[in-house]
Amino acid sequence: MGIFKCLKGDHSTAHDEAHTSPSGPPPVREPTYEAPPGPPPPPHYSSSAHGPLHVVNEYAPPPGPPPGWRKTPSESLPIRPDPDEEPPPYHDWTIIPDNSLLPPPPALGHRKSPSTNAKLSDADRAHEWCKINPMIRPHQPTHPQHAAVLNGDVRLLKSPEYTGDLLMPNTGVWKGSTRAGSKDSCLLTSSPIYFAYADSPLRTGNTKTIYFEVRVRSLGRGRGVDESSIALGYCAMPYPTWRLPGWERGSLAVHGDDGRRYVNNTFGGKDFTSPIKAGDTVGLGMTFAVADGLPDYEAQPRSETMTKVEVFFTRNGRRGASWDLHEELDKDQDLGIDGLDGQFDIYCAIGTFGGIDFDVCFSNRDWSWQPR
Repeated sequence: MGIFKCLKGDHSTAHDEAHTSPSGPPPVREPTYEAPPGPPPPPHYSSSAHGPLHVVNEYAPPPGPPPGWRKTPSESLPIRPDPDEEPPPYHDWTIIPDNSLLPPPPALGHRKSPSTNAKLSDADRAHEWCKINPMIRPHQPTHPQHAAVLNGDVRLLKSPEYTGDLLMPNTGVWKGSTRAGSKDSCLLTSSPIYFAYADSPLRTGNTKTIYFEVRVRSLGRGRGVDESSIALGYCAMPYPTWRLPGWERGSLAVHGDDGRRYVNNTFGGKDFTSPIKAGDTVGLGMTFAVADGLPDYEAQPRSETMTKVEVFFTRNGRRGASWDLHEELDKDQDLGIDGLDGQFDIYCAIGTFGGIDFDVCFSNRDWSWQPR
């Protein structure tokens, strides 16, 4: 009895200690998951009687965006909910930008004139001539020289290509007459009509306008068709006199045969006005003023000056169209405005070809158009 009790007593004591131990039950080990050995099972295909086999991907991601993403109510675009990330700057596309400081849009140019065009050999010769003869820097005029120009006492010089008569019946008034079939020629004044040192608004602070008129008495002469016309322009010196003004560097003009304007343009010019006819009195002027500020233009080099230049045209005493010399230029056709923006002395230029009769007036007393 004693032995049995002792054994029984020992067994009970060990069992009680196991359940009443302060350390508690033994820890439970977390289960581990390992990929089954071997390659993944082949994809499962489903088929139907009306289509090809389709692969059923049992491991495709669940539909919808990944966790942590949400959509904005207004734009319905996924964004990351990052409170520290700054939102992109907001741009209101309904606001119309201020384009008052932008340059005027470029006018459409033409590859050639619809009426008459010069020979390519004459153009090539003029280009080479301009490379050899750079533009002359301005000079300070004497007081008598400047006063004579202000009074309209301006003289025209015959060019070697000019075939005809050229007379001065009165001070500041010239009469010209060319023969039928005359080639292109350019008459130039003997002195500048604009002196950069004396007339520039950057030096004087005042607006300066230069202007002259031409009266076309007749166009065409002789039997058959005589292609003839006249061009009014300005240029910096020197200039190839076998080329009409506006075709080469440092020059601008309005041509009477097509009514187009040319600014250092050897192509077909830009639409401007109607052709000049016999009996018309036409004028060309340039107004130089101090500009408040000119924006940087990508199509032409930045000028060192801040001069605003407007070129205007008159017909029979009425002012017509005009253009801003600093307009945006066509980089493929226009050669810039060098020599015309007030930094150089500027001369009057009159181009002729064919048989014409014309009068040139530099004196404001005899102009059909009178400035206000």
